[in-house]
Amino acid sequence: MPTRYRCSACGNLTRFDVTATRTTRAFHHFSIGGALEVDEEEVLAEQVHEVACRWCGHGRSIEVIESEDAEDAASPAHR
Repeated sequence: MPTRYRCSACGNLTRFDVTATRTTRAFHHFSIGGALEVDEEEVLAEQVHEVACRWCGHGRSIEVIESEDAEDAASPAHR
């Protein structure tokens, strides 16, 4: 499950700029014409360097939402 974020400064739950480094393994399938299609991509490692709120523009108040809290935050009563 992907990581969910919340900006405690403005309440944003949906728009973030995330800077991260990923190491992945993927099956690259090239067509005869040379077009690439990437299948079966697996993230082997990921390091998040920075998360910034797209609404208020900074990352000083970003919180990681745990999976249980993420379900509550996504419910219509919390939007």
